[in-house]
Amino acid sequence: MTIDISQFASTQLSLLASELAAEIAESSALVSLHSPQALQRAGVALANLIVSAQRTGLGGKTVVELAPDPATTSTSTSTNSSGGGGDLPEHGIRVGDIVLLAEQGSGRERKREVREMEGSGVKGVVTRVGRAVVAVAVDEGGGQGKNEDGEGFVAMLGEKRVWIVKVADDVTFRRMNATMEKLAKMEEREYSPFIRVLFGLSSPSPVPADLERDEEAGEIEWVDPTLNDSQKDAIRFALASREIALIHGPPGTGKTHTLIELILQLLKRNLRILVCGPSNISVDNIVERLAPHKVPLIRLGHPARLLPSVLSHSLDVLTRTSEAGAIVKDVRAEMDAKQASIRKTRSGRERKAIYAELKELRKEYRERERRCVSNLVAGSRVVLTTLHGAGGFQLRDEQFDVVIIDEASQALEAQCWVPLLAAKKAICAGDHLQLPPTIKSLNSKNKTTSRKSKDGAEVKGATLETTLFDRLLKLHGPSIKRMLTTQYRMHEKIMRFPSDELYEGKLMAAESVKARLLIDLPYDVQKTDDTTEPLIFIDTQGGDFPEKNEDEQDRGASKKLTKSSLYGDSKSNEMEAALVRQHVRSLVDAGIRPEDIAVVTPYNAQLAILAPLKEMFPGIELGSVDGFQGREKEAVIVSLVRSNPDGEVGFLGEKRRLNVAMTRPKRSLTVIGDSETVKRGSKFLKDWMEFLEENAELRYPDLAALAQEA
Repeated sequence: MTIDISQFASTQLSLLASELAAEIAESSALVSLHSPQALQRAGVALANLIVSAQRTGLGGKTVVELAPDPATTSTSTSTNSSGGGGDLPEHGIRVGDIVLLAEQGSGRERKREVREMEGSGVKGVVTRVGRAVVAVAVDEGGGQGKNEDGEGFVAMLGEKRVWIVKVADDVTFRRMNATMEKLAKMEEREYSPFIRVLFGLSSPSPVPADLERDEEAGEIEWVDPTLNDSQKDAIRFALASREIALIHGPPGTGKTHTLIELILQLLKRNLRILVCGPSNISVDNIVERLAPHKVPLIRLGHPARLLPSVLSHSLDVLTRTSEAGAIVKDVRAEMDAKQASIRKTRSGRERKAIYAELKELRKEYRERERRCVSNLVAGSRVVLTTLHGAGGFQLRDEQFDVVIIDEASQALEAQCWVPLLAAKKAICAGDHLQLPPTIKSLNSKNKTTSRKSKDGAEVKGATLETTLFDRLLKLHGPSIKRMLTTQYRMHEKIMRFPSDELYEGKLMAAESVKARLLIDLPYDVQKTDDTTEPLIFIDTQGGDFPEKNEDEQDRGASKKLTKSSLYGDSKSNEMEAALVRQHVRSLVDAGIRPEDIAVVTPYNAQLAILAPLKEMFPGIELGSVDGFQGREKEAVIVSLVRSNPDGEVGFLGEKRRLNVAMTRPKRSLTVIGDSETVKRGSKFLKDWMEFLEENAELRYPDLAALAQEA
């Protein structure tokens, strides 16, 4: 089935516009409907700050340090070392967050000032979060509305009170849009053989049936000879494929381990490689594992968003530490001196003059830095970046023999095309049976757009939830895919249901993990029913554990702004939360360390109720199922929440979400839920409940003991 490339790109542009509008609407609603203090309590803002310092950061970016305003700080009478008043209050701002920085009004001005923030603030990236200070690298040309330059805006702030709030990042959308527009305008004569295959205009080049016996593919000297057969087969297949190869990596099957070997084998063939992923963490994991092999690599990306362990490979650090970087050192030193003088002067005229000089210095810095960057990138055989990062100026006009996309099943297809236009071949790794990218726009989630192919046939399902991985698998079938089949995470009993139901029964547990239990942890653990059972199901059937929605929770009480209420309707279950607390206490009493335990649930409102567990058991991890994708823990407790007489399960019925939930643990999975309600949700849920009833340690809660727990 062929796809009209121009219409595909036009459809993507329409869907992306809706998605960006949804993100901006959500962000604007947060800012306009709530005070800075309310947003701070919800974990998305920090209020009552002053600019305590200003300096030049990595890449020549202006970094402002923000500390509490002493005039509003009641917790401390002494100023901190940053010139602010005491410590920052409890907040949810993290390194790498995109924030808006704006002047903060007071009293009655707040409502107006909040609404106007997006038009009067400047965007930046959080580079450091300390006990008493938060640092933000502002966009030099990123002033919003009337502020044409972010640095100029900061210079004008002086000692005014400011605040920051997390916002949607539109840079990714701009780059996806630019890529789709380029694809839409491309004429047929410009389609490479690679692009033709990716849209079904040509078939993939055939690959030998038995790669192990093939003269070229079979003769491989493995860097890591301990790879299992399915990993070696996937690597041989990816090397032999001319245009596209999919590596299907179910949970715990060593997908990243496989990609490292693949990259090293591609380098042996003198190929230039671009490695991408949808998130910084997915790319950093590869950098960390690739670095010990001493290959020439470079990591693109904002230094604030990179793991400390990979910073030495980042472009920003290399431009300062390489020989080529020496040419920009003197300009940077002069810029630092100017930054310091801006803080010292009280005269607006003098500030303006210094700022003008700084602007000229920055221009010179950028010109020198670009030449330096160009030389560094051109000399690197492996470049690593996020998918949208591949659209930055650093890779303009760069070409690669192979693009590797990790977590391709979690990325928007338009995002994947940012690096793909610079490639001759693509290798996509991921698991399309886990959660796809989160889509906020209702129209792209609930509606599909049809687009016509050249022969007039309708191609259905044009939604942002359809990933490149999904589409290629549907377009060309399983011949372009290889699956990793040995998993190194889960006890065999935990693995069995997802393997049989989702992975055609092909998953095998490695000998090292198939029978390991909590009692076998490398520290002292007592032998109890909880530490010797890999799979436990606490069934709350009977109606004694009813769910609540947020309206019911807030009825009769003043509505409190929480993270969950900020992001829409959610469900909770107080009695089920009590069971979670009871089970966690039982595990900890048996000697399990809290840092080896995770509690996951599909609902944010349930997370809010479970939050006190963090104080009771420091080190324990709480998270949404969606947020826990790609993670693992020794013991995982899953709270299903749903319990109602109508058998309504909502988005709990999404089998990919449940697949994530049930494949996070290594040694112990405890599921808590109402089997009567859950069974009625779908055939998949019914099969899961029946599997748990037959194969898990089945328990029914003791209400009297639970009352004592509460």
